[in-house]
Amino acid sequence: MKRTFLLLLLAFCAGNLAAQTANDSLPKLDPKLKATLNATDQAAYQIAMAYSDPSIAKAKLFDLMVRNPDDVRYREALANLYFDAQQYPSAALVSMDLLQINDKNVAALEIAAYSLEQLGALDRALPHFESLYLLTGDNFSLYKSGFIQYNLKRYDEAMNSVTMLVKNAKADEKIGFPKSQTETQQISMKAAALNLKGLIYLDQNSKAEAKTAFTEAIALDPAFDQAKENLTKTN
Repeated sequence: MKRTFLLLLLAFCAGNLAAQTANDSLPKLDPKLKATLNATDQAAYQIAMAYSDPSIAKAKLFDLMVRNPDDVRYREALANLYFDAQQYPSAALVSMDLLQINDKNVAALEIAAYSLEQLGALDRALPHFESLYLLTGDNFSLYKSGFIQYNLKRYDEAMNSVTMLVKNAKADEKIGFPKSQTETQQISMKAAALNLKGLIYLDQNSKAEAKTAFTEAIALDPAFDQAKENLTKTN
């Protein structure tokens, strides 16, 4: 995974340089011709999307991006196409490019965070999840931040995230946990946070505190299989 991310970072740097060079060398189009070409490519993009042909849609987006380098809409659409196709390296590259332009672009932050997480670059994904929470107040982003902090063994930070989540989680907020290879159970955000709290304590060999956290999670969601399994590790 480290090699994957190193290659990704090198591609990102090279891509920025290549894009700048290409933009500097582009001929200036007559405004009417440019508008006509843009309208044609936008129409072709819409048709390609309607017919589920992402390869044509991406090709039209590239044409639009080259012709309109300052219009971020086309990069955002391209990042979404890559992400939906699970092309996470490409999705991460485009979204990080967008964040160079505007570091508060919520859509780009989401794609960067989840793409980098899928690539195993947790230390790079974490700041994007943290930024998402600060910008949106989205508790799922806070949970992801805490879970990644826990995986990175940054226990104090993880516990701070969990404490905020337990305090702020809304009654109707749910998060999915795998029940089997084909089933997912929906668990309340607060119960999920308490389960994560237990895991943090368990990692630090504080079994009594871990047992309390897992027990509280089960009290909130009696069907929470993962918390029940974790509870058995505290004996």
